[in-house]
Amino acid sequence: MSEHIIESLEDRVLTLTLNRPERKNALTQAMYAALADAINGANDDKGVRAIIITGAGEMFTAGNDLTDFASNMDDGEPPVARFLSAIRDAEKPLIAAVNGPAIGVGLTMLLHCDIAYAADTADFRAPFTALGLVPEAGSSLLLPLTVGNSMANDILLAGRILTAEEALASGLVSRVLPAGDLLAAAQKTAAAIAASAPTAMRRSKGLIRANRDAVKARMDAEGKIFAEQLKSPEFAEAASAFAQKRKPVFED
Repeated sequence: MSEHIIESLEDRVLTLTLNRPERKNALTQAMYAALADAINGANDDKGVRAIIITGAGEMFTAGNDLTDFASNMDDGEPPVARFLSAIRDAEKPLIAAVNGPAIGVGLTMLLHCDIAYAADTADFRAPFTALGLVPEAGSSLLLPLTVGNSMANDILLAGRILTAEEALASGLVSRVLPAGDLLAAAQKTAAAIAASAPTAMRRSKGLIRANRDAVKARMDAEGKIFAEQLKSPEFAEAASAFAQKRKPVFED
C-alpha cells in the first residue's frame, strides 16, 4: 500500500483516500498500484461489500502526476492500466465522494463508479488534448452516453470545466452536498449497500454494467493511442511546459 493511499475498513465498507494533498492528490504509478490492489482484493473479500473513493484536503485529484508519468514509461502493463481495469471490473459497488476539483482521471474514473456524490466546491475537467493526450478510461464512449455528445465534446475537446451543479444536471454525479456533509452522505449510502443482500447486489450491478465488453474494447483502443501520445513530441512539450510553469506551444 502506497503511503499516499489511506485504506480503512469499517462495517464492511472499504474507504480509499487519496492522501497527497501537498501535490493536489496527483496520482503516481505507486498510488495507482495501491488502488488497483485494494479494489481487486475486495472482489473476493466477504468482509467488503462497498468501496468509497475520496480525497484528502480540498481537492479530489489533479489527475496524473506528469513528472512521474514522464519518468516511468515502459513497455510493461503500467499500474494506471491495472487501476482502470480494476474499477471497470469491480464486483463490489464503488462510491465516489468527490471532495473538490476532479481533473483528468479524477473525472473519468467517475464513469466507472456506481454512485458519485460531489461537494459543492468541486469542479470537473478533462484537459487531455491540452496535454498532448487523448481521452482514457473508456471516456470517449462512456462520457457521451452519460452527459450527451455535445457536452462530452465540450469537456474532452474544448476543455470545458463543469461546476458541481452542472455535473449534477448532466448526470455525471447524483448528488451535490456541502463539503462538510459529503463523506457522511457517502458513508450512509455505503452502509445501506453493505446491509443489502450481497448476491442480489452483485448480480444487480452486473446487469446494470452489461456493456462491459464494449467498454473494455474502447479502453484498449484508447490505451494504445494514449501510450503512443505519451511518447510523442506533443506530450514532451506539455510536460516541459508544466515543469517550467508556462503555456505549451504545439507544432502542427
